Amino acid sequence: MLLTAKSRISPYAGGLLLASVIAVAATFLSDHYGAPVMLFALLLGMAFHFLSEDGACAVGIDFAAKALLRFGVGLLGLRLGLAEVMSLGLTPVIAIIGFVLATFGCGVVMSRLFGRRTAFGMLAGGSVAICGASAALAITSVLPPHKDREQDTLFVVIGVTALSTIAMIVYPILFQSLGLSNIESGFLVGATIHDVAQVVGAGYSISEEAGVFATYVKILRVALLPVVMLVVMFSFRGAQQQSVGVPWFLVMFAGCAVLANLGVVPAPVLALLNEVSRWCLVIAIAALGVKTSLARIVKVKPSYSIILIVETLFLLCAALVFVLMIGI
Repeated sequence: MLLTAKSRISPYAGGLLLASVIAVAATFLSDHYGAPVMLFALLLGMAFHFLSEDGACAVGIDFAAKALLRFGVGLLGLRLGLAEVMSLGLTPVIAIIGFVLATFGCGVVMSRLFGRRTAFGMLAGGSVAICGASAALAITSVLPPHKDREQDTLFVVIGVTALSTIAMIVYPILFQSLGLSNIESGFLVGATIHDVAQVVGAGYSISEEAGVFATYVKILRVALLPVVMLVVMFSFRGAQQQSVGVPWFLVMFAGCAVLANLGVVPAPVLALLNEVSRWCLVIAIAALGVKTSLARIVKVKPSYSIILIVETLFLLCAALVFVLMIGI
C-alpha cells in the first residue's frame, strides 16, 4: 500500500516542492519588504520557467496551478461575509451579467471586423468575458469541428493568459491611483481580469478585503460559463453536444461561505483553513509564474492580439464607467 501511494504521489512531488519553495521565498520577501506576496510569487516563478517542462516538475507544477488553485479559491468562501454581500444588493450581480454579455458580443463583432469566423469571436469573447483559458477550453469543446480549431484555441489561451498576467500587475496600481476603495478595487479586479489565478493575485495585492470580494465577483462570472456554452451550442448546427456542468470549486466556495456564516465552524478550525487557503493560493501563483513563457507570448498573431486587447479594454472601460458613474 505504501509503495502504491508513493508511486501515485512521486510524479507531483518535484513540481509541488519547487512551487512551495518559491512561495516560501515570496512570503519572506513580502514580510521583509512590504510588497505583495502574490507579485513576488509570480515574478520569482517566472525566473524558473525553464523547469516547467522538466519531467520531474511538469506534472506537479500543472497540478499546483490548476487543482491546488481551485481548492484554495473554494476555501476563500470561508472569508466571505454574506451580510456584506447582501448589503451590496443586486446591482453588482446585474452589472456582471451585463459585462459578460457585452464582452461576449464584442468578441463576435471584432472577429467579423477582422474577417474571422463567428466561432472564433465566441471563443475569444467567452474567454475574456468569463474565465480566460478555462473558458476557452470549455467553449472550444462545444464548437463544431474545424481544421483550425486547435490552433485558434492555442492562440486564445496564450493571449488571455498573457493579458491576465499583465493585468494582475497593472490593474491594482491603476485602481489605487484612481483613489478607489478596497471594495471598488476588488469589484473591478474580479470583473475585469480573465483568469481566476490572476484575479486572486491582483485582489490580494491590494488588500485581503479586496481579494475576497474580487474572488466573489469572479465566481459570479464563472457561474455564467454554462449559460455561454449553451448559447454557443445552440448557435451552430454542427455544435458538439456536451454535458454542461457547474465548476466544482464554485460549489465549494458557496458551501464554505454558508458554513462560515452559519457559525458552525469552530474559530481555530476556521483560522487553520484560512491559512491553508492562503498557502494554496501563493503556491498556485508561484506555479503559474513557472508556467508563464514570455517567448510564447510574443508569438501571438497580431490580429488575434488586437481582438483580445480590444475586448480586454472594452471590459475594463465598461467596469470603470459603472463604478465611477453609478458606484457599488
